[in-house]
Amino acid sequence: MQSNQIEGDLLVVAGEASGDLHGARLMTELQQMAPGLRSFGLGGRELEAAGTELIADSSEISVVGISEVIRVLPRAREIFHQILQEVDRRQTRIALLIDFPDFNLRLAKALDRRGVKVLYYISPQIWAWRRGRVRTIARLIDRMLVILPFEVDFYHRHGIEAVHVGHPLIDEVPQIPQRWDQEPAADEPYVIALLPGSRSSEIAANLPVMLAAAERLKTRYPCEFRLIKAPTVAEKALDAALSGFSLEPELVRENRFEAIAASHLAICASGTATLEVGLLRTPMVMVYRVSPWTFLLGRLLVRLPHIALVNLVLDRRVIPELIQYDATPESIADTAAEILADRDRIRSMREDLADLRVRLGDSGASCRAATRVWQELQRRQEAS
Repeated sequence: MQSNQIEGDLLVVAGEASGDLHGARLMTELQQMAPGLRSFGLGGRELEAAGTELIADSSEISVVGISEVIRVLPRAREIFHQILQEVDRRQTRIALLIDFPDFNLRLAKALDRRGVKVLYYISPQIWAWRRGRVRTIARLIDRMLVILPFEVDFYHRHGIEAVHVGHPLIDEVPQIPQRWDQEPAADEPYVIALLPGSRSSEIAANLPVMLAAAERLKTRYPCEFRLIKAPTVAEKALDAALSGFSLEPELVRENRFEAIAASHLAICASGTATLEVGLLRTPMVMVYRVSPWTFLLGRLLVRLPHIALVNLVLDRRVIPELIQYDATPESIADTAAEILADRDRIRSMREDLADLRVRLGDSGASCRAATRVWQELQRRQEAS
């Protein structure tokens, strides 16, 4: 069978910045295997650039927190029904859902009723909280394509077929010499990278406290600050947070990996960004802030020894985690100052972070994931 003979359209749904990026890498590989394949769905500019026809932009509904979700619910419902209308019109038979569980698991239920085969790429963190969702996944998802090695055993224990394809960040984050590889000059200021998140709600929650911490840190050490802009963040969201501060950090719009690697320390919001910083071996402080109701719910439900993905993957506390009420300007500045003053701690942290690449798997994750999708496309076509 020739690859360009695939009939029908593949539904692709990614609701967050990282899912949009990883989905785009997968789709680029898949297009090499099936040049005639058409895809449509929900995503951002990365998936669109990879050839997926977007029904809506995921940034419209990508938020963190209970109160934030409530605000976007009407639009999320509209997009949900638009996707299903297109599935019916195009008679879609296979869907690739990427992370974004609150939306995607509901969508999987509607797709299952239509007889659509569902592949799920990048597992929701049900091993952290809401483990009852594993029953939903067992009922609705045909195959899990997971990116963290410990997820395979978790799903197998629940009778769910899961394949570890490796983490796409291994290919996306280059190995770059880091600032601490050389002794800083006596008069050299410390360069601090600020990574407040990839959603507007994260910017609002994290950036003001990071800037306040930066102002305090600057009174102790000569410092320069770099504000790392995620591709999905509108500059007006950053401007709104910056308006109340005299501090003027350098805004990094491009070459963010180089900018992080050239920093002595990163103050980083929880999420995929901690893995990016960790793969660059830049020492960091993780900050996690959400709305009070979201934090209360999470504290009741989450049963994990760590919050930061870096610490979860390495299975030990490598980077400090400042969570919610502990994530104050004073505590962030104090923790950052303690790290900068302790070269033994810096050396130990960087040695531990070097183990991330080994833990996350070999390169080629996007290609392996695309191969699994391609195999399912072939099977479905041969069976029809």
